[in-house]
Amino acid sequence: MLFRQLEYFVAVARERHFARAAESCYVSQPALSAAIAKLERELNVTLINRGHNYQGLTPEGERLVVWAKRILAEQDAFKAEVAAVQSGITGTLRLGTDPTASTTLALPVAAFCAAHPLAKVQVRSRLSTKELHRQLRDFELDVAIAHFDPGDQEGLQVVPLYQERYMLLVSDDQLVAQSATVTWTDAAQLPLALLTPDMRIRQIVDTVFAQKGFVVTPQVETDSIASLYAHVGGGGWASIVPHTWLRAMPVVGRTRALPLVDPEAGAQVSVAIHAATPGSVAARAFVNAATGLSLDDLFARPLPTSEHRVR
Repeated sequence: MLFRQLEYFVAVARERHFARAAESCYVSQPALSAAIAKLERELNVTLINRGHNYQGLTPEGERLVVWAKRILAEQDAFKAEVAAVQSGITGTLRLGTDPTASTTLALPVAAFCAAHPLAKVQVRSRLSTKELHRQLRDFELDVAIAHFDPGDQEGLQVVPLYQERYMLLVSDDQLVAQSATVTWTDAAQLPLALLTPDMRIRQIVDTVFAQKGFVVTPQVETDSIASLYAHVGGGGWASIVPHTWLRAMPVVGRTRALPLVDPEAGAQVSVAIHAATPGSVAARAFVNAATGLSLDDLFARPLPTSEHRVR
């Protein structure tokens, strides 16, 4: 059994198409098919259901593709460890996040790259919470920054980074009374634009509203917080965003950002890697860089203006 055979098998499982898998591996389709057929003979098991085209993995294939991904990830980690011993951390770190933490990434990425100048970072920032967790477990990501509930942490090493709080973005025109804060009850009365339901922050927001006795139905849903800013800036909607976004994108003009209270809801944002040991040397180095920043202290500092607004 060769690593190349496992790579081809994983590629077919990922692409769900023999020709696309062959293209992604830079080989001909007959060569890929022959290598997988040889792997099946060596293991004495059928991995892929075949007809005129790909028809899915067999039950045995579903179980063994998990091992194949792990073996290939360990191979990559071994090569990276050797390279790190010789010349420092090199290669590309695959970093995933959901939209809520995408602006926070710049801080740990900068710290990691400063400590390891030969390394590169590839950021994937438009992933749903479910997809983010899947890619991390399937070794398609090296590290992720996101919300990880206790039930999401199986097979992962999760380290807290900072506590996320929530702000209401709203136009002056929509505020009945001028105040330094706003309640969730008052926010529920406004026309809202929110993230899509597959995003963890949306699930948190819906839970808080439900605790106050409200079911909100936003007219606009998006997977981009930058898009939420734009919709609020247009004057037709209010929205709810993490407080960390205000450092990267201060509100302007007649838009205000008010802390949401009663309750002062929050959620833990953490950095996570696969729990397999020893794992990726680059992923371990990134966790060290991220946890050394004291992000909770940084985000607890007052924003540039008391109104959280740039005129």
